[in-house]
Amino acid sequence: MTQESNYPARYWHLLADGRMQCDLCPRDCRLHEGQRGACFVRMRRGEQMVLTTYGRSSGFCIDPIEKKPLNQFYPGSSVLSFGTAGCNLACKFCQNWDISKSRDMDRLMDQASPETIAAAALQHGCKSVAFTYNDPVIFAEYAMDVADACHALGIQTVAVTAGYLHAPARHDFFAKMDAANVDLKAFTEDFYFKLTGSHLQPVLDTLVYLKRETKVWFEITTLLIPGHNDSDAELTALCRWIMQELGPEVPLHFSAFHPDYKMPDVPATPPATLVRARDIALQQGLHSVYTGNVHNRAGDTTFCPHCHSTLIVRDWYEILQYRLSATGHCPDCGAAVAGRFGPGAGGFGRRRIPIALSQR
Repeated sequence: MTQESNYPARYWHLLADGRMQCDLCPRDCRLHEGQRGACFVRMRRGEQMVLTTYGRSSGFCIDPIEKKPLNQFYPGSSVLSFGTAGCNLACKFCQNWDISKSRDMDRLMDQASPETIAAAALQHGCKSVAFTYNDPVIFAEYAMDVADACHALGIQTVAVTAGYLHAPARHDFFAKMDAANVDLKAFTEDFYFKLTGSHLQPVLDTLVYLKRETKVWFEITTLLIPGHNDSDAELTALCRWIMQELGPEVPLHFSAFHPDYKMPDVPATPPATLVRARDIALQQGLHSVYTGNVHNRAGDTTFCPHCHSTLIVRDWYEILQYRLSATGHCPDCGAAVAGRFGPGAGGFGRRRIPIALSQR
């Protein structure tokens, strides 16, 4: 069995009855000695909470940034991606369940310090490091230390998260992030409670916080599951909320579900559902709406929000045409496009390159 980390965790307090409450996320797990939280990786040891996966990863891989998905954060660049084990949600449709639901510490084969990860990203020419595969809020201390090491070398940081955390941790965590993709899994409390074991409002609170209180560039992803969150009424309500609370410039990705984990009998999402969802979002006024996990040229393309010129043409994760100026302006009408852009698109393409990190 792999040796667990004894790294001191933050965000907890002792209760009058002797139990220890984790204050990281709204689950508010209350622990006796030796117990773990619902996320599995935060554990009580004596009068201290520890993060058992600090410095340990389920693997490292270099991906295109569009795979996170982030389409308007240094398009075409490469990102060093990694995650750990565990998750603080219980999604019955989890697409990475073998990692996020793992209870086997031996799955965490790679060990790496924050400095090693940052150096590897620099060595491999990655623009950013992404905390992904499972939700990084549960290993917040590790992610924040990696972010500090990355920023020291000029590397950006990306969180791929469900956004399910309390306000103090939210503040600390996103203060270290340059970009995020937040899963807005549905737009009903019933869905969140029954299919994820969590609640909708804290996720909405996170999205509003990111927009109003931070400079983090963020995009939203909604996985459409046939018969569960793909009705016209729900999609319209979701898009109206984004327009009212976040504004039209926040990119929205609709991605396709495939049968997995505890929902093997639910059919895969038809491509037509994603096209319908995208049409609804555009009708509600959102500027940038994308489709994922399907081959759809319009759903992969970034258009000017003002003159509707084609600006970034993609084929899956590969950029075929890039017309934005270095400052992110449309060459035809001069309008600014929301996002983070450089002097040109990166040329990483659609590759996925697993790598092994040697501990330093």
